[in-house]
Amino acid sequence: MNLSLLNRLLLLGLLFCPWALAQADSGAVPLSRAVYFTSGVHNNAGCNASNGNCIAKRADSDPSDPFFPAYWTSEWTMYRVMRNYQRNPPPYSDPPSTLSPSDYTVSRGTSYYDSTYIPADGDGFGAMMEHYEKYCLPIFPIKDNNYTCSFVSLGNKAYFLTYPQDRPKDMPACCMFSPMNHPPRQDFVKHLPYSPARSQHLGGSVQAYALDLASPQGPILFGFAFYKTASGQPPFRPPQSFYFSGDASIANAPIVSQNYRGFRRVQPDPRQTWAQVAAMCPSNPPPCQLFNPPTPQSNGRKAQWDQLTLPKP
Repeated sequence: MNLSLLNRLLLLGLLFCPWALAQADSGAVPLSRAVYFTSGVHNNAGCNASNGNCIAKRADSDPSDPFFPAYWTSEWTMYRVMRNYQRNPPPYSDPPSTLSPSDYTVSRGTSYYDSTYIPADGDGFGAMMEHYEKYCLPIFPIKDNNYTCSFVSLGNKAYFLTYPQDRPKDMPACCMFSPMNHPPRQDFVKHLPYSPARSQHLGGSVQAYALDLASPQGPILFGFAFYKTASGQPPFRPPQSFYFSGDASIANAPIVSQNYRGFRRVQPDPRQTWAQVAAMCPSNPPPCQLFNPPTPQSNGRKAQWDQLTLPKP
């Protein structure tokens, strides 16, 4: 694998979206080759002693790492930020107090997570579903994201679902992203650098983590913030937001922030979540084609994620 492709896949894999990885410049990646370096978040590919096994270094002064509960459910509000993000970077409050309403659009969705789930085929463990209501995640070079979609990881396999009420005509109901992209583990944050500067946002109420990658098109961001104060029984630090760079060329989404609300330790109902994969997917789903979509969706343009500069381990 050449370095520019490896760099691109690092970013895409880190977006907690294994569905984002099943693309290459020539179109959909054959599933036999769709196993990607994700800095340890979705698989261990490429993690070894030379890069610290993809574990981010911590200073003695850094706080202890937050953990996901074993299972949880949360609604979120998603802000697609188009303007003034350079002077006002995330993490953001809900709504973003450092931006004006004309700087962003608003959509909503729900995340479901269960680290105890075992898929029917026994391939791996854990499940996660990110459901985007009426506006799909804008990290792809698709000019119209006004459709409902879900990204589902079951064990080691990851799927992308669309729905009949607003499905784009060139998309299947189900496609497979990768045979080896599991949900983030409860301790996934160990793979992300702690950010003291971003942790000063929101009155210092959060612990922020971020990877900032350089590219010719500008900085590429992947980050996560947790509330600093623990709550619940037993106490834990709930997530505040997930923030990252989207597609700026077609989707006009330089920065995206999913701000959690109603985060709760409730085990998802498989009938409303994971069972959709069995109901909507054929036995051998086709590979996805999202980063290189058909011309009517992309206006003939492709994603620009090459030549990223990786942070040192």
